[in-house]
Amino acid sequence: MTRLDRKLANIRAGRYSRADFIIADAKDGDMGSGTSATGFIQAGKDKARRPRTRSEFIDHIGTIIEQGVVDIMLTSVSNLELLHERGFYRASEVKPAIRANDTTDCWAGVRHGDYAKHPSRPFRSANLARAMFGTAKPSPGQPVTGTDLGLYSVTFLNDVEADSRALNEFARFREEAGAIGFKYFYEVFNPNVATGLDRRQLGEYMNDSILRSLAGLTKAERPQFLKIVYNGPKALEELASFDPSLVVGVLGGGAGTTRDTFELLSQAERHGGRVALFGRKINLAEAPLELLLLMRQVADGTIAPEEAVRAYHGRLHILGIAPSRSLEDDLAITEEVLKPGAVAKAA
Repeated sequence: MTRLDRKLANIRAGRYSRADFIIADAKDGDMGSGTSATGFIQAGKDKARRPRTRSEFIDHIGTIIEQGVVDIMLTSVSNLELLHERGFYRASEVKPAIRANDTTDCWAGVRHGDYAKHPSRPFRSANLARAMFGTAKPSPGQPVTGTDLGLYSVTFLNDVEADSRALNEFARFREEAGAIGFKYFYEVFNPNVATGLDRRQLGEYMNDSILRSLAGLTKAERPQFLKIVYNGPKALEELASFDPSLVVGVLGGGAGTTRDTFELLSQAERHGGRVALFGRKINLAEAPLELLLLMRQVADGTIAPEEAVRAYHGRLHILGIAPSRSLEDDLAITEEVLKPGAVAKAA
């Protein structure tokens, strides 16, 4: 069993402790954008930041895998291939995963593109057999050379035509995955176009849509866990307590402040979330390795979010890295849903 398998087994068996909280790094941004997907590095003293090259990005991902704090590393199929070629997974307990599809609202990072302004459509470029075995037609008993775990994403729009099309594509994916023993986790985005629902209504709509979309599935077809938008404490608690066999995780969303990162993780754990799958919050941090160490401590409950921000800035100072924000600004909670007593707003 992998470390991820052990943690999921403990959670499902009712043996959860905070050490079982799962942290995933979403380095799959190249499935929705171009050069900005790799994050940025300082080109030299007194020079502007520049995007990492793809090769630099692979090495950067490799350092996080070697650190071993994250439980899952999510990448595109093409980058997973390079990570294996460079041997980063050879002696690692970090579970590789691939983005198995990308709804069009993920294409927000394309320069001059306006795809994300349009109602989301399902789209898939990854070939599951190639991602798992390196060939489109694997032989019986062929060993896994890539990974047997991927993310499948759906965006519900409260539109019967769009949502039925998305669910039919989801069914086709499950059939293909089941035929080769490929496992998945289920990412469900909030609608990317206006619905007129306030935050409370949106949380209720999303919970019911998720449960409805899984009701017709056998145990063998169900996802390993969920990756969803944090729609507030009440919505998360409702979903997490409804079915203990359904492991609920939250996605990171925008980069936000460092306090937003730690606060989201802390609130998610406190209200029943058992997985944090953060992308930009890690990828755009000044010192991702230091951030991840503190995320693990926040998840374990050994440090509070505000203290973790102060500790992070202390590490930046020791490392000689200039912070993007002042400590005061970085201590602020800027994401509305994370603020105490957040008022329901139109979605």
